[in-house]
Amino acid sequence: MAPKGDHSKPKPKIPASRKLSLKILMLMRAVEELEAEKQAREEEKVRYLREQLPPLQLSGLSSEKLQKLCEQLHARVEQVDEERYDCEAKVYKNSKEIHELNLKVMDMGGKFKKPALRKVRVSAEEMMRALLGTKQKEHLDLRSNLKSVKKEDIKQEKESNLEVGDWRKNVEAMSGMEGRKKMFDAGTGQ
Repeated sequence: MAPKGDHSKPKPKIPASRKLSLKILMLMRAVEELEAEKQAREEEKVRYLREQLPPLQLSGLSSEKLQKLCEQLHARVEQVDEERYDCEAKVYKNSKEIHELNLKVMDMGGKFKKPALRKVRVSAEEMMRALLGTKQKEHLDLRSNLKSVKKEDIKQEKESNLEVGDWRKNVEAMSGMEGRKKMFDAGTGQ
């Protein structure tokens, strides 16, 4: 007896050659139906044109009657043109709405509701432990490492900024590189 777990691939119910022949028959049937549909559309078009435009009988008409007929045909052409324009505007409007709705659907599909976040107080030590793992056991005092600023220092800086002096002294003081100053002096001496 063969073991039950030896099912590598189930046997197909329909052979591949039969599947292929069925596909070919289906495709041939689809082509025939497409041709019949195309022919029916052409016949409908011809029937509609016969109804809307009866054959003209121009023989034996005077010039006045021909002019009236031309005016009638011209009015009919304008009416049909207006209808065509209205239909095109409707189609354009509908296609634009469809496009916008598709974009909305795409946007909605990609979005998810963000959960409400809650505040969590974490000390610097806990944060360092979380980042570095349990390896870091030193006590960190981050506040001691901060730079202290005194109000007097701030006032002195503001006063020094307000003093206006000779601009050349500022260039000398700010240059820091003697070569740049010499280039500047050489340029003014020429």
